Amino acid sequence: MNHTSDEHEWFRRSRRGDPAFADFYHWVDGDPGEPPNNWTSAFGGSAWSYDDEREAWYLHLFDEKQPDLDWRNPAVREEIHEMMDWWLRKGVDGFRMDVINLISKADGYPDGEPGGWVGAEHFVDGPDVLPRLEAMAERVLDPHDAVSVGECVAVDLAAADDYVGPDAPLDTLFHFDHMDLDDHPEAGWWGVADWDLRELKAAFDRWEDGLAGPTAVYLGNHDQPRIVSRFGDDGRYRRQSATLLATFLLTMPGIPFCYQGDELGMSNYPWSSLSELRDAEAVNRVELALSDGRVDDFEAAREVVRYRTRDNARTPMQWDDSPNAGFTTGEPWLPVNPDYTEVNAEAARGDPDSVYRHYRRLIALRHDHDALAGGEYVPLTPDHPTVWAYDRVGADERLRVVLNWADEPTAAPVDVTGERLIENYELTDRLQPYEARIHRHGGGL
Repeated sequence: MNHTSDEHEWFRRSRRGDPAFADFYHWVDGDPGEPPNNWTSAFGGSAWSYDDEREAWYLHLFDEKQPDLDWRNPAVREEIHEMMDWWLRKGVDGFRMDVINLISKADGYPDGEPGGWVGAEHFVDGPDVLPRLEAMAERVLDPHDAVSVGECVAVDLAAADDYVGPDAPLDTLFHFDHMDLDDHPEAGWWGVADWDLRELKAAFDRWEDGLAGPTAVYLGNHDQPRIVSRFGDDGRYRRQSATLLATFLLTMPGIPFCYQGDELGMSNYPWSSLSELRDAEAVNRVELALSDGRVDDFEAAREVVRYRTRDNARTPMQWDDSPNAGFTTGEPWLPVNPDYTEVNAEAARGDPDSVYRHYRRLIALRHDHDALAGGEYVPLTPDHPTVWAYDRVGADERLRVVLNWADEPTAAPVDVTGERLIENYELTDRLQPYEARIHRHGGGL
């Protein structure tokens, strides 16, 4: 809803100057060699591109093929509302709305302060974003009782309460506090910082305590690396860490989001050349780094690209061990992960100990226990460096979740006795590498 493709009919007609669509995007006249301001794209480089047909600059906060819509135009808002209404009448239950807190830009396009995402103070949580979302809720979302999930870039808790809560327009939102833990303070995208489990706990606990509405519980999506490669171990302990992450996602308070392929334990792809990539962000950043001499060749950038690129989450779904993992008989636009002969849906369905089977058991457990679906969350080990333990407390039971995020056996820092409900190891006195267990604690309340 923030942007369309430059191949969309609206943009084609807008660049031609069609009166009905001329003001659908952010167009600024000016010298072809001088962008309207210093705003930068999230993918690197200027946020403005000059269009020879219109003879004007257009704004794109992301790729140049993703021009931003101008929500100041009431015709844009009405078209968006009609599109949403059309889908809701078709029977969809709601929307996940991409970078929805960027739809309002400051009038006049003032220059941004240098550093980071230049201009962000003029388009993140912009001046009219809340009235626009409130109008959307009144016009479309509320009449259909539709679910609304907003992806909110650079949002903090103070702003988030305006978006989510009893009288706010959205049901929940995706924030990025835990996604940014491995960002390097100086190198940014180009550096990978070590993250600490205590920081991850603090980020989730902060949002659980502070947000007026339910939190969105996620570790990955189409814009992030595979969760087992980022937060677990995609080698020796792939199954164990993937099932630990599943246990975390489906036992934390809030609304869990599981991204396709994570239920199989799919991992990052071993990228070896720039030509394999389709991710506009990664390609843009590497090409800019090559042009300004920051890196000499792809080999110099390969490790960070392997870690960062969004294409990790976009490789073909691994259905079986046939060519192209059963995804297509043609040529897929991204390569298939070479581990597909072992990591695939067909094999997972036939293995009672697979990651997939663990997800199914967890989902059933969540349906059967109100303490998991909506009970109180009581953190037990906020300062432990490797174990995340917490209780989920319902009206008539207390369930204890114990997760060892280390790749080595660890002494349990909390009581782990009681009726066990699910685990990814046979229970022992010590927590095993990436062990996850849930049990009833204390015989009820």
